[in-house]
Amino acid sequence: MIEKDLSKYSGLFRNYTELRMQENTQVAVSMVQGNLIGNSRSTTSGISARVFNEGTWGFSSSPDWKDTDVKKVIEAAAENARFLSTRVKGLAGVLPGRPAKMTHVFSTRKPRYSQKQLIEFVQNLDNYILTKYPELQSRVVQISTLDMEKRLLTSDGTESLSLIPRSFVMVSLTTMADGQPVDLYKPFGGLGNIEDNLNKPEDLYSEIDKLHENLMQKAEGVYPDAGVCDCVMDADLAGILAHEAIGHTTEADFVMNGSIAAEYMDKKVASPLITLIDYAHHNNGELCPQPVYIDDEGVEAEDTVIIKDGILKSYMHNRESAAHFGVEPTGNARAYSFSDEPLIRMRNTAMVPGISKLEEMIFSIDKGYYLVQPSNGQADSTSEFMFGIRMGYEIINGKIGKAIKDTTIAGVAFDVLETVSMVSDEMKWASSGMCGKKQPMPVGMGGPAIKCKVNIGGR
Repeated sequence: MIEKDLSKYSGLFRNYTELRMQENTQVAVSMVQGNLIGNSRSTTSGISARVFNEGTWGFSSSPDWKDTDVKKVIEAAAENARFLSTRVKGLAGVLPGRPAKMTHVFSTRKPRYSQKQLIEFVQNLDNYILTKYPELQSRVVQISTLDMEKRLLTSDGTESLSLIPRSFVMVSLTTMADGQPVDLYKPFGGLGNIEDNLNKPEDLYSEIDKLHENLMQKAEGVYPDAGVCDCVMDADLAGILAHEAIGHTTEADFVMNGSIAAEYMDKKVASPLITLIDYAHHNNGELCPQPVYIDDEGVEAEDTVIIKDGILKSYMHNRESAAHFGVEPTGNARAYSFSDEPLIRMRNTAMVPGISKLEEMIFSIDKGYYLVQPSNGQADSTSEFMFGIRMGYEIINGKIGKAIKDTTIAGVAFDVLETVSMVSDEMKWASSGMCGKKQPMPVGMGGPAIKCKVNIGGR
């Protein structure tokens, strides 16, 4: 834990100032075919200051946080802001904020695993796979963890300490079908340390069995028929659509730089069944996978209702974009490392569940597809997207048919959301990925399943 008291440096603040001390600790253990190929533990820590002066920001950082280093960082940030203000005309006035004082530490109370114990955990899973499924072409087992600790002080009164850990075990299996490799992987874990998320390897045996079963279904799968068709996107697909194709277009810095969402405020952009929210820390009374209580500009975070009943209602803001649009900041400014400046980032982006049952949604389709797991994908500022599908099934006469082979879906997200005719009543989250907007950033995404029309690739 970072024990340093930042309040003693407040006397050095001359203009609006943010002082942030941060430590990221990462652990990674990887095993391929029973061979240990990765075994690392690293910590990156330091301090940064950001100063706002006459409409411009100055930033400075240092990996050292002795008193003399902190003083130098604050002074350098102030001088950078002063220098830039003589050359750049920035936003005049005082930036809006919502200061708060909070502490949120989610670290485990259990004894921490040693690196040796983590290796043994991975070895146990690998031995289980090898013993039960020796016919597999290859197997990969990985553990990855990230503990992100931040202490923040701002000149307008915010004091914050947060420690947000996340941890995952990822299992990837590969078999052969018709002379070609067929693979499938799945992460297990989420918010919390590995000691809390995964008590013992045996807890994952049944999940690995399900993964192997799905892999065998995929190996015997068929190619989908290309074209626009009725589909049910399960929560993982709906989540990546919400994040990549809608979320990024409604980040206010992207809007200011030409995102299509600039044209749609208070206009219909989706079916009335769609409400899409970037949650700060809780959803329906339950903790989100990436809780943010105070953002890295010292703003108390609140939920951002992006789409309400099909109408675009809000963008995600930092202090500066909020001032530009004449609204309150939403608490979406986040930085990955101590040496990074905060950017407008999503936290936990998801559609709100509806009233339909998944079984009813599938039964309503005569010919289409049930899309379960995405792979990689991309989207642009027009909301046009293309996502890989690594697991899905045919729907024939309202029933699940054969699995489908790897394919893609593509379209314009706002157009696809216009076609949504059913939304399931279940809420699921995923959080194993990292958003790559200039800096990597852990995020949560998810939601219910949705029934819609989308363009799917074929052979």
